[in-house]
Amino acid sequence: MDDKITIEPMTRLDADGAYQVFERTIPAAFEQEGIGSLLDDIQEEITHKKAMIHTALQAKDNIKSSVFFLVAKRGDVIVGTISYGPCGEEIRECTEGRLNDIGELGSLYVMPEVQGQGIGSALIVALVNELQQQGIQQFCLDSGYRVAQKKWQRKFGEPYVVAKNYWGEGTDHMVWLCKVQDFIVK
Repeated sequence: MDDKITIEPMTRLDADGAYQVFERTIPAAFEQEGIGSLLDDIQEEITHKKAMIHTALQAKDNIKSSVFFLVAKRGDVIVGTISYGPCGEEIRECTEGRLNDIGELGSLYVMPEVQGQGIGSALIVALVNELQQQGIQQFCLDSGYRVAQKKWQRKFGEPYVVAKNYWGEGTDHMVWLCKVQDFIVK
């Protein structure tokens, strides 16, 4: 198999491969958080991500008003995804609407067997470069996963908002607000 990773805009032909990424990585993320028994929540998250892909493929022409996906491929196999679109419900709630007009970096998932190889970082860089080309100056992102929160704090710094006990006692939700120019790799 070709070891080279390519990152490109998602097409209709990529949808099934992206679905497989969600079907493998979302249950793994829940398991890693110690909540793998929440099968209905896992299925709801997978279904939501698949619906986002459907939306992205329907409205591919305008990145500013719709959802946009990039995929990472090793050869012809999709090994990761990232999206950009309107900020989600949790961000709206946690920030009391302050970021409603800021787009969200989301759906960053990398297949378990290739995690730790820089694919997630490459997806972020590719998306940020796309945002810069579109004239977008800021983005936000969020996470309720503790493992991801630690990674995002290393990469994006301190969160813009920490919603204490958002998911229950001891389980916070974090939101970051970032400037595109801070993440452009020259």
